[in-house]
Formats: sequence, structure tokens, C-alpha cells
Amino acid sequence: MKITKIREMSSEDLEKEIGELKSELFKLRFSLAANGLENPMKIKEVKKDIARIKTVLRQRELEGANS
Repeated sequence: MKITKIREMSSEDLEKEIGELKSELFKLRFSLAANGLENPMKIKEVKKDIARIKTVLRQRELEGANS
């Protein structure tokens, strides 16, 4: 997910997206342990997307505190 797309989303949408990504990460880890994955790099991508979203949410939180 691109950072520009993340910045365009509302905070509520970002919270929903984090929930979806965390459940996807759980499923990917489970699949990896059970029978392997075709693309194990997908786990890394999902983790980075979660970090990007959390970063944007934190930036918005700090901007709100400074205002």
C-alpha cells in the first residue's frame, strides 16, 4: 500500500485497515507454519503496511495535540 493512499484515508478507515491487515498477518503466519507459502515475502509487506498506517495515525495524533 502506498503512503499517499494511506494519507488520503480517514483515521477510522485506517483503524479498520489495521484490523484487516493484522488478521491477514495471522493467517499468513499460520499458513507458513502449516504448509508453507508461495510468497513468504508477503508477511514482510503486510508488516510494513501496518507500520506505515500506525505512523500516519501517530502523526495525526501529534498534530492534533499541537493545535
